[in-house]
Amino acid sequence: MLYGNPHLTGVERTFDENEIIVTKTDLAGKITYGNDTFYKMAGFSEKESLGKQHNIIRHPEMPRAAFKLVWDTLAAGEEVFAYVNNRSKNGDHYWVFAHITPSFDTSGKLVGYHSSRRKPNRSLIEEKIIPLYKDLLAVEKAASSPKEGMENAVQAVLDLLDQTGMGFNELMLSLGR
Repeated sequence: MLYGNPHLTGVERTFDENEIIVTKTDLAGKITYGNDTFYKMAGFSEKESLGKQHNIIRHPEMPRAAFKLVWDTLAAGEEVFAYVNNRSKNGDHYWVFAHITPSFDTSGKLVGYHSSRRKPNRSLIEEKIIPLYKDLLAVEKAASSPKEGMENAVQAVLDLLDQTGMGFNELMLSLGR
């Protein structure tokens, strides 16, 4: 769902390397908390964000396969690291390095997710992440349906992981070295 101005401006927003973007969601991915840095970067107010799907900031140039891998990892009760290009309400965008963890209540029941995002290294984004995500998007778009495209792109990532002998988190963390 697009809010505000749905076009892309091509303008990249940045935030200080000492700032952290924090959000929490329920099990359905609806925002239950956002910090001031989140609201500043996303361009949404707290009132506009709370109770909305976290994908209100999904940038259309993010491969769906990346989110599928993230959600599959979280559903398994594991933390996940990922580079994400988000869209602000006005159509600007901003890159983050996300660390997303499942949140559990005192009885150990999964109740939601917590995401802390830092400013990523710009040269890493340019040299490794953007080309990888463009390749995955091309795989997704070449398929006869969105579902098939996502499945094909997920398989491309799984093949890459198999070739490198790494898990998804290891790959994401290794790209920054």
